[in-house]
Amino acid sequence: MQEVENVVHPSVRDSINTNGQTARELFTESHKELVKEGEKWVKETSSSCTLVGALIVTIMFAAVITVPGGNNQDSGLPTFLHGKLFMVFIICDALSLLSASTSLLMFLGVLTSRYAEEDFLRSLPIKMMIGLSTLIFSIATMMITFCASLFIILQGKSWVVIPVICLASLPVTLFAWMEFRLLIDIVKSTYGPRILDQKLKRGWL
Repeated sequence: MQEVENVVHPSVRDSINTNGQTARELFTESHKELVKEGEKWVKETSSSCTLVGALIVTIMFAAVITVPGGNNQDSGLPTFLHGKLFMVFIICDALSLLSASTSLLMFLGVLTSRYAEEDFLRSLPIKMMIGLSTLIFSIATMMITFCASLFIILQGKSWVVIPVICLASLPVTLFAWMEFRLLIDIVKSTYGPRILDQKLKRGWL
């Protein structure tokens, strides 16, 4: 919307056509269906990602309570507290939980947006980019947490751990890859070179 106004000469910006519409009003009228389609897509995508984020938050919160190896009955501290793999487990669990929570809040912000035309220019894309990037990061750290827990529980049995990790990481990797491609598309459409910008630089408008 703002870009369309920028390429209109100030002297004719408030001019009206034969139907009594300004350039902005005409743009709004002719893009009603596009706004509705964009709102539908954003809502569906945000709802799906919100569900994934909520599941990750639940899993990671449960994982930090029921740590691998259990707790020492005398001190109450985790049995493998001083192990390097256990520290990897705790750090990645915390990162996954925090990033999934951030993603969840971003997508909730998208779902509660007013979906005005101006929101599709910056506000909604920025929220979607933050939500998707933190969701992908939470999935990656969740997989590291899972791998670390397996190595802790099944120490010395790598012949069992490695195949299980490979099989478990395949669907998660595919999901992360698909979401990453969507993230790249949003970044390109929001910050990439645009047709109007190119025409302005070439002096076409």
